[in-house]
Amino acid sequence: MEKRILKELKKIEKKHDVKILYACESGSRAWGFPSVDSDYDVRFLYLHRPEWYLSINEKRDVIELPINDDLDINGWDMRKALRLFRKSNPSLLEWVNSPIVYRDGMGVGSAMGTMSKEYFSQTVCSYHYLHMAKGNFKDYLKFDTVWVKKYLYVLRPLLAVVWMQQDRGIVPVDFNYLVDNIDIPDNLRKEIKKLIAEKRAGKELGRGMRNYVISNYVERELDEQLKLNHKYPKLPVPVGKLDKFFISLLSAFWGFDNL
Repeated sequence: MEKRILKELKKIEKKHDVKILYACESGSRAWGFPSVDSDYDVRFLYLHRPEWYLSINEKRDVIELPINDDLDINGWDMRKALRLFRKSNPSLLEWVNSPIVYRDGMGVGSAMGTMSKEYFSQTVCSYHYLHMAKGNFKDYLKFDTVWVKKYLYVLRPLLAVVWMQQDRGIVPVDFNYLVDNIDIPDNLRKEIKKLIAEKRAGKELGRGMRNYVISNYVERELDEQLKLNHKYPKLPVPVGKLDKFFISLLSAFWGFDNL
């Protein structure tokens, strides 16, 4: 599959006349709990030629491909990405810290992963993950019969909020690492690990009865978190550093000879 992904990236570069600087896996494979038939969710950051950025007109700054069998692939223009990076966009923070990387030209993704500590906002990320946990709980886990695999899609964002509340910084993308290192009850940890193992083994995790260890924790913790104020002190971010970073990328990957 990796060969197919790299081939698709080259086709995108040729078709759109861009340079793909960074490409990674997102979704369940990056989080560490894919099933045997999980899609490959590939996300990438790309750079147009320098003159593309000089127009006064707004241009489309995403590249999205139709899902092809089990491959879901799309990306953001680097200027768009850096604007969102400055605002601590949680999805982008996950991308640049993904444990599965398909391309990292000149260490761009690694550099952004390092810089992410400077642009991380606990407020932004807390509300993002809390909203996700609340929505998934309401849709899938509220009744006596639940979508069993959706426990993971509620636990991941909910425990992300708890992780930050425990003053641990940026949420790790690998959910297994988070579960192993966060302060939660041991019986809950055991049930989560069991659920991850079952999903990875391909066990059918459709509708079923509640897991009361997980359900009781989720309902109690979610209710408590929704009552809290998650606004934390806003720290200044070095915007000029991103301008210089963007210019350095344009120079390194395209040069300025034709301007």
